[in-house]
Amino acid sequence: MPKIFVTRPIPDAGIKMLQDKGYEVVVNEAAKDRVATREEVLAGVKGVDALLSVLTEKVDAEVMDAGLPTLKVIANYAVGFDNVNLPVAKEKNIAVTNTPGVLTNTVAEHTFALMLSIAHRISEADRFSRAGKYTAWGPQLLLGTDLSGKTLGVVGLGRIGSRVAMHAAKGFGMKIIYTDPKPSAEFEKEMGAEYVATIEELLPKADFVSIHVPLLDSTRHLMNAERLKMMKPTAYLVNTSRGPIIDEKALAQALAENWIQGAAIDVFEFEPDITPELKSLENIIITPHIASATLETRQLMSVLAATNIIEALEGRTPPNLVK
Repeated sequence: MPKIFVTRPIPDAGIKMLQDKGYEVVVNEAAKDRVATREEVLAGVKGVDALLSVLTEKVDAEVMDAGLPTLKVIANYAVGFDNVNLPVAKEKNIAVTNTPGVLTNTVAEHTFALMLSIAHRISEADRFSRAGKYTAWGPQLLLGTDLSGKTLGVVGLGRIGSRVAMHAAKGFGMKIIYTDPKPSAEFEKEMGAEYVATIEELLPKADFVSIHVPLLDSTRHLMNAERLKMMKPTAYLVNTSRGPIIDEKALAQALAENWIQGAAIDVFEFEPDITPELKSLENIIITPHIASATLETRQLMSVLAATNIIEALEGRTPPNLVK
């Protein structure tokens, strides 16, 4: 009977799928509201056929060695897989999968919610009202910025980036410019979008910049002080991809010194820690890595992770094999 170790509790749809197949599923219930400890992961992976990991756990050579010789597949409960050492997994002949696609709409919606909220000062207005500061309607009270007619710069035209662009173009009449290693003539025709070859060309043109790239050596601190200074002083930065893509010290300085108008982030450079200087600023919205956090999507992610495990253990190619 195949054995599966799940590093932290996840929605039960996928767990039930695995159990219905007759697999033994061990869930690390102790890590319900916290990151699994190193000791829990190393102990849990011993003698299992599959590891269902979440993005808070580092799956490196030590963890894989602890799972060998039985470990055949690592199913990461996330789109990103920067927490898994892919070269080591390849070397040890362990398949690695992720859960893309099912969260595209949800993350795009959250991205757009952040964009609307920072432009219209929603969080700031909420704090203002709760503090009892609202005494009368005023012509210049908490003035924000329209999205309609503005330019959205999309950095990374994957599933999520293109969906955000669709909301912007079709729903708000925004002009779309984008940069990506692979230009899409079809996307440009459908959205009336403009391709630019580099992020340096995109930043000075955009009123809103939305980041949708994976965390790689080449994208770490993609948004640094130099590039933040390239943005319009009236522009907004939104990030729902991975935290280290933005240099948070530079972002804090940019916001405090008004290099840019505002920012909204769902991910953090030193997650779960947030750079202290950001917390005191009014012109930033911070959400705790919840862009995919809807009941529907998290259940679908659970099902997809389980499907990847089942396919791998039954000798077939998982639908979301990371290459």
